[in-house]
Amino acid sequence: MSGIELSSTAFDDKTVIPRRYSGEGENISPPLTWSGVPHEATELVLLCEDPDAPGATFLHWLVTGIDPGITGAAEGQKPQGGLPWPNGFGRVGWGGPMPPPGHGPHRYFFRLYALSEPLPLHDHPGAEDVHRALKGRELASGTMVGTYQR
Repeated sequence: MSGIELSSTAFDDKTVIPRRYSGEGENISPPLTWSGVPHEATELVLLCEDPDAPGATFLHWLVTGIDPGITGAAEGQKPQGGLPWPNGFGRVGWGGPMPPPGHGPHRYFFRLYALSEPLPLHDHPGAEDVHRALKGRELASGTMVGTYQR
């Protein structure tokens, strides 16, 4: 599977996500850009998840149905034309990092998938549901990781 280059002008891979994008700050999504989407992709899916959350992986952002020709998302915006889903906080769209105080740094995995066919999801998918639905549909993917702690 080929790789998609995923990056942000707000923070580098494996560095701290600025407070502005957290639940403590302005709670807006960071700007993202990507390249390397295969020409045969029919849909892009973007998600951000925290595998360090107590209990289970926490879904912070899920956007499906993104046009494969789109190359990024502006700060505070979903990718153009994409369909935002409920996050782990129960709100549609971005839900910024908000780990438990004193829990140490959490990792936030931003992942972009290029798919061969649309993703079938139910009304309130969790991170595990998304990963199950992706199986067999992935043409390429890209990941970047940010950290945050309170």
